[in-house]
Amino acid sequence: MATAVISPLYFLSSAATTRLSFSPYRRRCTFMASSDAAGEVAAVKDVLVQYIVLRRDLIDTWPLGSVVTQGCHAAVAAVWAHKDDDHTLEYCSPDNIDSMHKVTLEVKGEPQIRNLSEKLVAAGIAHKLWIEQPENIPSCLATKPYPKSVVSSFFKKLKLCK
Repeated sequence: MATAVISPLYFLSSAATTRLSFSPYRRRCTFMASSDAAGEVAAVKDVLVQYIVLRRDLIDTWPLGSVVTQGCHAAVAAVWAHKDDDHTLEYCSPDNIDSMHKVTLEVKGEPQIRNLSEKLVAAGIAHKLWIEQPENIPSCLATKPYPKSVVSSFFKKLKLCK
C-alpha cells in the first residue's frame, strides 16, 4: 500500500482498480491502485512545493548573501503567515521536514516581480512579496507550500535562478 497526497482533481484510468482511505490525523489519502494487466502497484503523489522568485537585477548588483537572505525572509514569512494551512502543516511535518521541495526562479527586475505578485493575487495564490526596508524595495517573492499541480503554471515561463 502506498501513502500519497492527492488533489480532488486526481483521476485514475478506468483500467485500474482503486481503494481509498482517509486519515484525518495525517491529512493524507492512502490509496492502492493495481493494474488489471500486470497487477502492478502504482502510486501518484502531487509533491508539495514552495516557489521562491528572486530579482536578477539584484543578484547582479547586491552581494549574493544579501539576495539569498531576501529569499529566506520571504520563504519564512510565507510559511509563517500560513502556519495553520493543511499544505503548510504537511510540508513542515516531521516526516517531510528533511525533504522539502523548493524551486528558486528569477525575474528581470521590479516590474516583473510586481506583475507576478498581481497575477498571483488575482488567482488567489497565497504568497509573500518581500519588501526590503527601509529602502522599500520589492526584492523577492515566495509562495506558501502548494501541490505542484496547483501553482506550477504560474511559474513555467520563468528561468531557474543560477
